[in-house]
Amino acid sequence: MIGFGWVVLTGTWITDAGALGASLAMVVGGVMMAIVALVYSELVAAMPKAGGEHNYILRAMGSKWSFIGSWAITGGYVSVVAFEAVALPRTALYLFPELNQVKLWSVAGEDVFLTWALVGSIASIIITVINVIGVKVAGTVQTFVVVFLFTIGALLVAGSFGGGQPANMEPLFVDGMSGFLAVLVVVPFMFVGFDVIPQTAEEIKLAPRLIGKLAVVAVIVATGWYVMTILTTSSGLNAAALADSDLATADAMAQLFGNDLFGKILIAAGIAGIITSWNSLQMGASRLMYSLAHTGMLPPIFAQLHPKFGTPSNALIFIGALAAAAPFFGEAMLGWIVDSGSPSIVIGYLLVSISFVLLRKREPNMERPLRIGGRGNGGVVIGVLSIVVCAFLVSLYLPFMPATISPPAWAMFGLWWLIGVIPFFLTPKVAPGPQAEEQLVAHVHGRAAAKQRTRASNPAQPLQETR
Repeated sequence: MIGFGWVVLTGTWITDAGALGASLAMVVGGVMMAIVALVYSELVAAMPKAGGEHNYILRAMGSKWSFIGSWAITGGYVSVVAFEAVALPRTALYLFPELNQVKLWSVAGEDVFLTWALVGSIASIIITVINVIGVKVAGTVQTFVVVFLFTIGALLVAGSFGGGQPANMEPLFVDGMSGFLAVLVVVPFMFVGFDVIPQTAEEIKLAPRLIGKLAVVAVIVATGWYVMTILTTSSGLNAAALADSDLATADAMAQLFGNDLFGKILIAAGIAGIITSWNSLQMGASRLMYSLAHTGMLPPIFAQLHPKFGTPSNALIFIGALAAAAPFFGEAMLGWIVDSGSPSIVIGYLLVSISFVLLRKREPNMERPLRIGGRGNGGVVIGVLSIVVCAFLVSLYLPFMPATISPPAWAMFGLWWLIGVIPFFLTPKVAPGPQAEEQLVAHVHGRAAAKQRTRASNPAQPLQETR
């Protein structure tokens, strides 16, 4: 959940809403995401299968809605992966000011350099290879960088207490409700990650009940992290310094300790955050694509597993290729990616929340190792509250709203959904229910068997298909 946004966007949050305004937006957003995470916690414990949202929505709402929800979450994951691929070279530029060599072109007024873009592209290849090798290797990498990340976070807090100035935090609030909403609107993008837990539930050697609880714990920890980052950064840099800073959190760290070396150390933590977020969300997106392909919603090539490692290698390579291309569009992509991915993420959350309520009503006796709100109506109330939260967040992105997204972001959002139009109409229509997945798989297998029978009766068919 904690990628690089806390390094590159914290200054913008403080400028938009003030130190306390931005912190309040993160707390409110964290509560909203915790409500959604509660819904996830019960569903992942009840259905610990790769694909997460795909399985929940399929069982509750049928195949067509399942595709919409799964495609939405996949789009959100891919947007974060692309964001990290662009954020990494921006981070490297802070450490190596001479990185920009061999100008290629300009995008939205930002020059794109070959050496700069290659940093993100090569990293995309490395992350993809790590994920192809398997969850165990990816998990080992994840553990190491998370420990390092939190060590630097503790150092940032210590520096704030030792060298921070409360006067720097003024003004505490900026632009009232408009500033608050400007920060709140990025919450889905900043908190995406707890929902990766269901994607790999089949590969995690933990009890389903514990896996479910992890989603809520992750949201609580991330909320604390973002609030800590906002308060410590604002204590280190005043409003004028924030306006001149490119990476406010790193500059604040250097200011708090009176040494530029500490700013570079924090950038190293930012790189650790990039790796954790990138690694896990590429993993999650690949499992969703695998589930979609396994049930006939995407081409079968994405359902193929690596013969040695058993991972969805084709899906991982596809996502890695998109990430490798993103840096060649330059730094302007960072804001567009955040804005374009957030609505898709919330659409997915909304459909999962609706599915939760439907399953509670239709299948009250479904085995649920973790049951939020008890056996009464408490769980349904939480589910309805989650629906309201998600619907509210969706409304923030609409045109003419105070926090609406930019035209380039709408174009990227529309392109993703345009790509999904064909697989949506090709998805077999299957009614909701406990056997929905089996029916879809049987339909796919039946279609393949019919194709084989046609080939056997018409030897020219393979040649025609090749043409």
